[in-house]
Amino acid sequence: MIDAQSEQEHTPHVAASSTLALVHYLETRGLLNRVKVEQETGLTLSTLNDPDLRIPAETHYQLWELAEQLTGDPGVGLHAGQVIDPERMGLVGHVFFNCDTLGEAVIQYVRLHRLINESVTLSFEQTPDQAILTWQPDRPDHYCRQDMDRTLAAALCRTRHFIHRGIEADWLEIAHPEPEYAQEYRKLFGGQVLFGCGITRMAFSSSHLGHAIPHRNPYVYSAVLKQVNAVLARLQTRRSFSRKVRRLISRQMATDKIDADTLARQCHMSRQTLYRRLKKEGLSFHDLVEQVRRDKALRYVAEDQYALGEIAFLLGFSELSAFSRAFKRWTGAAPAQFRAEHREGKP
Repeated sequence: MIDAQSEQEHTPHVAASSTLALVHYLETRGLLNRVKVEQETGLTLSTLNDPDLRIPAETHYQLWELAEQLTGDPGVGLHAGQVIDPERMGLVGHVFFNCDTLGEAVIQYVRLHRLINESVTLSFEQTPDQAILTWQPDRPDHYCRQDMDRTLAAALCRTRHFIHRGIEADWLEIAHPEPEYAQEYRKLFGGQVLFGCGITRMAFSSSHLGHAIPHRNPYVYSAVLKQVNAVLARLQTRRSFSRKVRRLISRQMATDKIDADTLARQCHMSRQTLYRRLKKEGLSFHDLVEQVRRDKALRYVAEDQYALGEIAFLLGFSELSAFSRAFKRWTGAAPAQFRAEHREGKP
C-alpha cells in the first residue's frame, strides 16, 4: 500500500502563483467568494502568497471550474491569460523575461515547465521556418480547458508585452472541441486555429527567436535562476520513471510487439514492480502505450511523410483498419480526413 507521504510525492502539483493569479483575477472583478472557494477546493487562500507553496493540480483545475461558474464566462481562461501583472508573476516568469533573447526564454520555459505544472509536459521543436510548442497532459483527466486557454493566452500576451509586440501565432492546434467563443482565439493569436486535435500546439515564425529582450536585468536573472534551479533539483526525481518507460515504448513500438515483461526486464525489474511504480505516478502501462501511439499518430499523419498503412505498421497495429478506428477514437476524425485538412492549409 502507498503511504500518505509517498502519495503526496507522486501527486502532480502546480505553482501556487498560478492559483493566486486566478484568485486575484476573480477578486479584482468583485466575483471572489472566499468561503465557497475554500470549501470546494480545500485551499486556505491566505497561504497562497508563500512563494514555495505548490498546489495539487486537480485542486487547481477544480478552481478553474468554479471560476467559470462564478464569472458565468466560459472563456474565463482566455481572458485571465491576457492580464499582464508583473507584480504577480512567479519566479519562473522572471527567469523567462530576463533572458538575452526569446529563443533562450523558450528553452528555459520548456526546461522549467514542470515547476509551473507537473501534470503537463511541454516540448519544443524547431524547423527552418517555425518554432513549435506542444503541451501534452500526462493523463486525460489532467486536461483542463480553462487552464490551457490561460496558458496559451499568457504565453503569447506576455511575450508581446515584454519582448516584441508584433508576434503572432502562425497556427494553433487545440485539444478540446471548438467552444462557443472560438472566434476570440483567432482574434487574439492572429493565425489559423483548429480545434479537437487531441493535442495542443502553437507555432510561430522561428525568425522571432532572435529578438533581444529589452529591459532585461542580468542580476535578477542570475539570482532568480539560482533559486529556481534549486527547486527544480528537488523535483527532478519525481515522475521520472514514467518518462523512461515512455522512451522505451517509443523505441520498441516500430520493431517489436510492445510487451510489459520485455520492458520490465530492460528496467531490471519484474512486471509487477513496473506496474507498481507507474501506479505511484498515477499511470498504467496501457496508459503510456496509448499516449505514445496517439502522439506519434498525430505527428505522422499531419506531417504527411508516410502512407497511412506505413504509419499503422510503425505504431504496431496489425492492420490499417485497426489504426483508423484508434485514430478516430483519439481525434474524432479518420486519418485520411485529418491529413486532408492539413493539406488544405489548416494547422
